[in-house]
Amino acid sequence: MEKKIIGIDLGGTTTKFAILTSDGEIQQKWSIDTNVLNEGSRIVPEIIESVNHRLGLYDMDSSDFIGIGLGVPGKVDREAGTIVGAYNLNWRTVQPVKEQIERETKIQVAIDNDANVAALGEQWKGAGDNDPNVVFVTLGTGVGGGIISEGKLLHGTAGCAGEIGHVIVDPDGFECTCGRKGCLETVSSATGVVRLARHLSEKFAGSSELKVQLDNGEEVTCKGISEAAQNEDKFAVMVVDRVCFYLGLACGNIANTLNPSSIVIGGGVSASGQFLRSRVETYFNTFAFPEVAQSTKIKLAVLGNDAGVIGAGSLVL
Repeated sequence: MEKKIIGIDLGGTTTKFAILTSDGEIQQKWSIDTNVLNEGSRIVPEIIESVNHRLGLYDMDSSDFIGIGLGVPGKVDREAGTIVGAYNLNWRTVQPVKEQIERETKIQVAIDNDANVAALGEQWKGAGDNDPNVVFVTLGTGVGGGIISEGKLLHGTAGCAGEIGHVIVDPDGFECTCGRKGCLETVSSATGVVRLARHLSEKFAGSSELKVQLDNGEEVTCKGISEAAQNEDKFAVMVVDRVCFYLGLACGNIANTLNPSSIVIGGGVSASGQFLRSRVETYFNTFAFPEVAQSTKIKLAVLGNDAGVIGAGSLVL
């Protein structure tokens, strides 16, 4: 029997699992709640328990697997297999995750950052079409990313390659959680889009339901702004256009540096679909070097929640 791989995507709320073929096809998948209580001390034991339980259900053992790939938030030491600073998991000290899982499952483990493994998933089995040069940008609560260049996932000297959310798009802009001003994350994350809308509303004088909601102190969400724009609310269109300007600027600079075959946009904010993609592409073409604009495509992610487990699984290959 051909050996399988296990992909695990560890998130602050849910941990997703999948058993895949070596070609990246998902055969089984499941999830458990991520238990962050007691400084996250139960997270790894419950992952081990879940893996071993499933293997028992399917009458499989460690000899049936090439390895386990794990995508995690926080700073990862890939060689040591440890994680530190994963604050949404309540992990503040170094966690010897690789050692623990290997000891209890008898399966070899490979670990990388969650944004990197999502990039690998989209590059391998998603919108990246298995091309060796793909950049992935994920728009959610924050803005993350991953870079695959000439077939290799880039990590950089300090493991910070792919920190696309901290590309500066407005030097005089909003202050970022990193301490600098004008990072992409401040204007294109879910919270950043709402903050940008509040800022722009001060000078907008036209008719707009979104503007009325903001002026009345009603709760406004990124999703609501996107829907209002697609319904041709003039102020919402202006906000989305400004977000796409910043995204197009960042993507243009990234592409001028790396010239990937595609820049794939994923995450919750990207749910606006072609409405967002086409506008980002317009600005991208303004800022990209002509040959780069012709050869690098702006695409939307297609794997959704499966990107993490597929990409994690690919680590063991």
